[in-house]
Amino acid sequence: MLSRRNVRIKIMQVLYAAQRQELKSHKAYDSLLLQFVRSSFQLYLLNLLIIQRVCEYAKHDLATRQTKFRPTAEDKAFKAMLANNLSVRSLSDNVELSRIYDTYGVKSMIDADQIQSLYREFLQTEAHQAYLAGDDMGQAPTIQVLLKLYKWLQGQDLFLNMVEDHFPLWKEDKSLVIGAIKKTIKAMPLEQNFYLAYESHGEAIADFGRPLLKFVVEADDQLLERIKTVLQNWDAERVAIIDMILIKMAMGEFLQFPKIAAEVTMNEYVDISKTYSTDKSREFVNGVLDNLYKALQKEGLV
Repeated sequence: MLSRRNVRIKIMQVLYAAQRQELKSHKAYDSLLLQFVRSSFQLYLLNLLIIQRVCEYAKHDLATRQTKFRPTAEDKAFKAMLANNLSVRSLSDNVELSRIYDTYGVKSMIDADQIQSLYREFLQTEAHQAYLAGDDMGQAPTIQVLLKLYKWLQGQDLFLNMVEDHFPLWKEDKSLVIGAIKKTIKAMPLEQNFYLAYESHGEAIADFGRPLLKFVVEADDQLLERIKTVLQNWDAERVAIIDMILIKMAMGEFLQFPKIAAEVTMNEYVDISKTYSTDKSREFVNGVLDNLYKALQKEGLV
């Protein structure tokens, strides 16, 4: 699920956190990285479970309507289409998925009253009304209403609060998770072990993230000395912490990942600095990396 950009940001966060926590061993750094990676998948699961629970609430709604002493015409006509379609049932009936929810502790993050409130609000939307009126629980109309439900949820303060209560920095993974959820919905009905594709991060972590983090941690002193040679009138201690971390990481990529084009590496770290560092970081990081790469080229190191 993670792209190299996501991994770079998480490594940056690990290195920044390490300065405050005074991590000593590489194992501690690696463990923190995997913890951040696990959190991304946990966030994905929470988003998915909220969608699932909102849809499943339609069954409870139907049962309540059926027990009314004087049901209205609307009550009598109501169908729990959101819950009973094959797409949502591929979530509800998935025993392994339920186990994964438990393993990652996301069930305890959801309050039944919050789900009820979201369901009641979505019930009144044009998207839901059109789905009911169509009386078609086929794959295409169901996927469309689920995509509309997820888009609608993203605009609800209650949904955002539910997520931010457990993931206060979730915006850093927002585009990643939204993309993964949309992909999941479009693939419905889902296979039993569909979640494995999102739980595993493959090359992005095993072949790129963990080796890069290990190198930057172990070569920290050497990287700093090299960086000092191109700082010109700057004192290394005056460089913004995030800027220094990003420059060290970029150097790690120059030296350890020659298959990644230098231009790609530089552009990625300059772009990240715009979001996570100071207003002047973009030009500063770009200038330092350009000088560092040219120096490494002259020495035949890249």
